Amino acid sequence: MADKSTSGEILGVPYNFERPSISRMISSYWQPGEGMLVEKPFGVGYTLNLANWRSWIVVAVAGALLWQQEQGASGDDEESVDEPVEVIVDDTDD
Repeated sequence: MADKSTSGEILGVPYNFERPSISRMISSYWQPGEGMLVEKPFGVGYTLNLANWRSWIVVAVAGALLWQQEQGASGDDEESVDEPVEVIVDDTDD
């Protein structure tokens, strides 16, 4: 039986299914001098490089949007009033 590769690329998207270690996880998420996106230490695709300042902007925007969504969801409960809805069904045979 042929040995299957545990890391590589498919259609330009990287994958890596080798068992991750703590040092590999840390070095994958913190790569000074690299771009905003780096290969994931385990799985398929890319992840944020936390050594890049642009990644922190993405994290801050995502956190702000999540906070705004949570604030909006809690505010809707107080103001929403369930009112009955009238439904008319026309059951005439043509």
